[in-house]
Amino acid sequence: MLGLAARARLLVIGESACLRAVRNGQVKLVLLASDAGANGAKKILDKCAFYKVPVFQSMSKDEISQAIGKENRAVVGIISEQFAKKLAQLTVLKDGGEGV
Repeated sequence: MLGLAARARLLVIGESACLRAVRNGQVKLVLLASDAGANGAKKILDKCAFYKVPVFQSMSKDEISQAIGKENRAVVGIISEQFAKKLAQLTVLKDGGEGV
């Protein structure tokens, strides 16, 4: 599903781009790698908490990178409401829990 969103250009990739998009209200869901760096993860989590954007940390950097076809990516923002809902649903089913 994440690969389809990438092909449809409905993703914001990278920490600074995601922070900017969250601030502008464009992002509906953020996927943060479970093995992301502490400083970058704190920035993303704080910004998403402030703007009430859900964050899921169920994938590793490698899984995110492989899904979107780019190397070493830790943060991805989903712009599309429909893709965000579907990814959230799939992530909850995979984890058996909820995001942050």
